[in-house]
Amino acid sequence: MTNNSFDVLFLLARPGAGKSEVIDFLKNLAPDRRRSEFHLDNLGELDDFPMLWTWFEEDDIRQSMGKARVHSTPEYYFKEPYQWDLLIRRLGLDYQKILRDNQDYHKDHSLLVEFARGSQHGGFKRAFEHLSKDLIKRSAILYIDVSWEESLRKNRKRFNPDKPDSILEHGLEDEKLEFLYKESDWQEIAPGESGTIDIQGVKVPYAVMDNHDDVTSTGGEVLAERLKSSMDVLFNLMA
Repeated sequence: MTNNSFDVLFLLARPGAGKSEVIDFLKNLAPDRRRSEFHLDNLGELDDFPMLWTWFEEDDIRQSMGKARVHSTPEYYFKEPYQWDLLIRRLGLDYQKILRDNQDYHKDHSLLVEFARGSQHGGFKRAFEHLSKDLIKRSAILYIDVSWEESLRKNRKRFNPDKPDSILEHGLEDEKLEFLYKESDWQEIAPGESGTIDIQGVKVPYAVMDNHDDVTSTGGEVLAERLKSSMDVLFNLMA
């Protein structure tokens, strides 16, 4: 933690839980308020969704050229389970590049790292095994908690078939969402409302923000109050 702000904040949840809405809310705050109330400096972002969507698009181009798909099936499932791990390692590589180009990055920047994982492809436990130590040692985790049913509802609501690559409007077919994400290992890893998780020998603090009533869609001060409460808990764990 630098200058009383989080260096790296992981935003984790089921798909459709509100991660991207939280990021959008934070990005649109006045910097002074974001720093004083939410303990975040100027914001940077890392998200594995654009990476995986690029694979799908590249495979579509290959297929249109009469070539074999490399990363995915025509139904947009990964060909190999290790690809989920590759995405996490790519987040670490991108973070290394940030620090390479600006060794003082965290003097005035907080980095938000967003991803979702389901038990079907190893869950958060497996993802944590592939995080870089550079990320882990500077990180805290905010988990946005929704039920499977709420994840399904929000996924349906936000999906815009004309913009499947959009951060705020992408979604999955019901069958695919259920297959990949219905089962989650989060509560096995972090059974409490806050505490620490051992990730590769590092105690990483976490806090859970309840979003069963969808305050992320409501936005405004309703979201601000809920988010601030969770971020204060997390900040105190870092102290």
